[in-house]
Amino acid sequence: MTTEAPPLPPTSDSRGRRIAIAFGIIVAVVVIYVLSLIAVHLLAKSAPPLPAVDFSKVEADDSVVSVHLEKLDTVNNRLTVNVLVYPKDSLYDKTFGVLTTDAAVRLYPENDLGDLQYPVGKAPAQVSTTIEARGDPGNWPFDSYQTDVLAADVFTGSGPSREKAAARVEVTGKLDGWDATATRVHDPDDPNPDSLENVRITLHRAKGPLIFDLGIILVLIALPALALWVAIPMALGRTSFVPPFITWYGAMVFAIVPLRNILPGSPPPGSWIDQAVVLWVLIALVTAMALFVFAWWRNRDRKTPKKT
Repeated sequence: MTTEAPPLPPTSDSRGRRIAIAFGIIVAVVVIYVLSLIAVHLLAKSAPPLPAVDFSKVEADDSVVSVHLEKLDTVNNRLTVNVLVYPKDSLYDKTFGVLTTDAAVRLYPENDLGDLQYPVGKAPAQVSTTIEARGDPGNWPFDSYQTDVLAADVFTGSGPSREKAAARVEVTGKLDGWDATATRVHDPDDPNPDSLENVRITLHRAKGPLIFDLGIILVLIALPALALWVAIPMALGRTSFVPPFITWYGAMVFAIVPLRNILPGSPPPGSWIDQAVVLWVLIALVTAMALFVFAWWRNRDRKTPKKT
């Protein structure tokens, strides 16, 4: 009876090579991690907030309506904003910081609250309302949203003496994860061609969340790739069958939905990311599990020979 020769002890050269490879892998991971932090920091500056209201461009006899961005509901195409009126000097008591008459703001197109009320004798406060921002959430993460041209009228006084005047619309603030731009638009009813009192708001996803989205997608693709890489040799009999791997496959299947749900922006179910990535990731994982079960079926009756 022949016996196998014991394996040769590793030489100093092979041991040194393994240490060098391990050290190189650690250094590469650290470098990639540091570069990713720098990239995230730089990308965070790619979507600066919209500037505050510039009163130097506003005349004393003009009113300003400030629209502050708060939240975007992509599925319902609704943009939440806080509206604040800065009335003209004749309607504002600078000593006490209060309105000298009742005021109301009417946004065009209409918002969900109708006319926004600002009572006399009180300091103007922000009023939260929602406006429509059209876009297709199914195009996540390349979806964008745009409002109609925003215009505003300010109504002052009450009863027969009530007056109506057009106001300058200013957009301020920032939406987390979004790159917001406000484009000045000329009012066709204004005879002055240089007057740009109205605005249109456009929202695109910021670059930082897009990079994070790409990373999650790569993780989703890597899971079935690793599963098939292990399952195919087992099914072909080119490597030994390892039963505990079944728990690993089960864990990967249940990890897909949580990974999909942490995608920034919460893409709606059935969007292209589900059809092009998530569904095929699940199919590939189930295929890998089927190959693993086939390998188990083929090896179920084999017994480990007793050592003599």
